[in-house]
Amino acid sequence: MDIEDIKKNMKLSIDGVPYNVVEAEFVKPGKGRAIYRLRLKNLFTNSTIDRTYHSGEKVDTANVTAQEKQFLYKEGDHYVFMSTDTFEQVSVPEDQIGDKKNWLKEGDVVTVLMLDDRAIDVTVATFVNLKVVKTEASSRTATITAQAKQAVMETGAVVDVPVFIHEGDVLKIDTRTGTYVERISTKK
Repeated sequence: MDIEDIKKNMKLSIDGVPYNVVEAEFVKPGKGRAIYRLRLKNLFTNSTIDRTYHSGEKVDTANVTAQEKQFLYKEGDHYVFMSTDTFEQVSVPEDQIGDKKNWLKEGDVVTVLMLDDRAIDVTVATFVNLKVVKTEASSRTATITAQAKQAVMETGAVVDVPVFIHEGDVLKIDTRTGTYVERISTKK
């Protein structure tokens, strides 16, 4: 593929390693060929590099596909996902999932980015509903001013919530920021 066709969020293969294009900047100097500056994120290690290309150069695209998979369970330090069509299972190391593990609940359907037969990234839903398993009791005087307390969710995530939240409540959480959005239901 020509360097001129590269856009943000495209997947490239450099020396056999897949990268995501984080930034693509075009510079046309007064003389000479145009320059393309790319900031690339390594999809294996999450590190970033900067590369400069000149117009007319070729780059390889990575053979990356996004697949819908269901989260089954955690086994040791790996998370196991299953294709709902073929029932094929794939295991993803915990360090590759990172903080997204805080929003994974058994049975959730997520998008898994695959490079050939290897899972390289997991994308969770923007909003998830999680049950509060532990929180502090609040006093009556705590309602005079807007305050927050911490709640432990069923996935182990710790979220700041309003003082009226109780154990057993189901909350809507924004996975991008890890913040409380609203209470979906109260404990029975």
